Amino acid sequence: WSEDELLAALQTAKAPLLLALDGVQDPHNLGACLRSADACGALAVIVPRDRAARLTPSARKVAVGAAETTPVVSVTNLARTLKLLKEAGLWVVGADVAAAKRADEVDLAGPVVLALGAEGSGLRHLTRQNCDFLVGLPQLGAVESLNVSVAAGMLLYEAVRQRQAQSRSTL
Repeated sequence: WSEDELLAALQTAKAPLLLALDGVQDPHNLGACLRSADACGALAVIVPRDRAARLTPSARKVAVGAAETTPVVSVTNLARTLKLLKEAGLWVVGADVAAAKRADEVDLAGPVVLALGAEGSGLRHLTRQNCDFLVGLPQLGAVESLNVSVAAGMLLYEAVRQRQAQSRSTL
């Protein structure tokens, strides 16, 4: 999809869930993120056009079909796109290992973009500035970071968990 197609799709989407990958370089991670995004019902995955993994045959193989079901939106300026999404009514929630809030402490049941940064460097400054919240995932082991595709899957699932809990409570 183009950025315009994404914005058009938001007009009819109820509580859209989007995944934004800020400079993820590894095609395997892109493919795994697509697979998780599809499993969790994400509307699309947004990636910067430059300095990010492309939808290569390797990424498609890891995605196991999700590259055909979950649109990838390649944008020129991720920070500008996040700003447009905020103007369209979505919250932008960034992942940060040092965040003061955990993912389960922030409302992910409404229209939301989950933003994750590149392996090793995390979210870039301008991406971070466009986040309404920064959240972390509790880690009990000695290693202080998760693979980006694992973190994406965990955050996407937390959004699904909250959405299902909300729908059960409104019955």
